[in-house]
Amino acid sequence: MRKIYANATSALDGLLFDGMHLCVGGFGLCGIPERLIDALQDAGVKDLTIASNNAGIDNEGLGKLLRSKQVKKMISSYVGENKEFERQYLSGELEVEFCPQGTLAERCRAGGAGIPGFYTKTGVGTQVADGKEIKRFDGPNGPEDFILERGIFADLCLIKGWKADKAGNLMFRKTARNFNAPMATAGKICVAEVEEIVEVGDLDPDAIHLPSIYVKRLICGAPYDKKIEFRMIREGKRV
Repeated sequence: MRKIYANATSALDGLLFDGMHLCVGGFGLCGIPERLIDALQDAGVKDLTIASNNAGIDNEGLGKLLRSKQVKKMISSYVGENKEFERQYLSGELEVEFCPQGTLAERCRAGGAGIPGFYTKTGVGTQVADGKEIKRFDGPNGPEDFILERGIFADLCLIKGWKADKAGNLMFRKTARNFNAPMATAGKICVAEVEEIVEVGDLDPDAIHLPSIYVKRLICGAPYDKKIEFRMIREGKRV
């Protein structure tokens, strides 16, 4: 089965449609599938629901899709420094489902594992719990309330890795592992971009973070420019 594609456009061919749900990896500007996001923007699909830790920054990462008004809803844990994300949310142009970071990662992991929901104490007594089922369980300190969170399963997962072999076994690097790994399993199809593709057998089996069975399509997106969210010019100042 063909797994390696020449570029992001060909890797997404036949997979995109309006109103689809996506899981997109990344943490800030670290480990974002930027080539695939660019191809998504060029395709012009709209009314997208995207689960991702954040939406990058203005005009970088998923911020590009916000600028082009292709996103209908974000399921995120952090608005951060993205002013367009903030503006669209406050003006009612964008639906946002805020979700604690750990809960978001677990919702994607659960979806990929076929688990429709789980109970967590995170968010009890806050707006996060509004409209959700609450159940009491016995704990070390006696009965405690927990809220039901639903697993996330998407039409398509877009992730960024560090290295992959030609079979699609994949390694992440440092912070990029936070959300790429759980989101890779949480959809019908996972498309990955990496910085380097090596021969089968070149990767230490103990160092593989994502088995090839999850990766349906793969591209090498190199070379990459290292994006910096805040450039420090002297202590206490940023531009």
